[in-house]
Amino acid sequence: MIRSAISTDLPALQQIEIAAGEPFRDIGMDAIADDPPPTLDELNDFLAAEHIWVQTDANDVPVAYALVEIVDGGAHIEQVSVHPDHARKGLGAQLIDAVTEWAADHHHDLVTLTTFVDVPWNAPYYERLGFVRLAENTLSPGLIRIRTDEQSSGLDACRA
Repeated sequence: MIRSAISTDLPALQQIEIAAGEPFRDIGMDAIADDPPPTLDELNDFLAAEHIWVQTDANDVPVAYALVEIVDGGAHIEQVSVHPDHARKGLGAQLIDAVTEWAADHHHDLVTLTTFVDVPWNAPYYERLGFVRLAENTLSPGLIRIRTDEQSSGLDACRA
């Protein structure tokens, strides 16, 4: 089930993020796997804005989540993570669908995200979900800021 996150979910989201980072070790991206999860303060900011969705198991325990921020009037998916024990079940796609529906209901005509170009489960996956790569010269000021921040952090992401 997909629902809005509650404060007691936040530590579980950190654990999901840590677990979701581990597969990056298999492709030589240890720095990504070692990147700490969002802090509780950061997650609380998303929670206060009502911009965290969780996918739960039968016991209402989060197994996946999505964070959204509003960037230049559009909904930007800051993070979507699925615990590897629950991967390949369409949970990420369901979360993205929920975010897209929420965005439309709240008059955000654009849904964006950034992801890794060469990671097989990232860019091609999002393209299958209907995201398209944006040319550098079409990025809004907010997306340019996100892209610049990611590059300065050593993340080579693509726009979708």
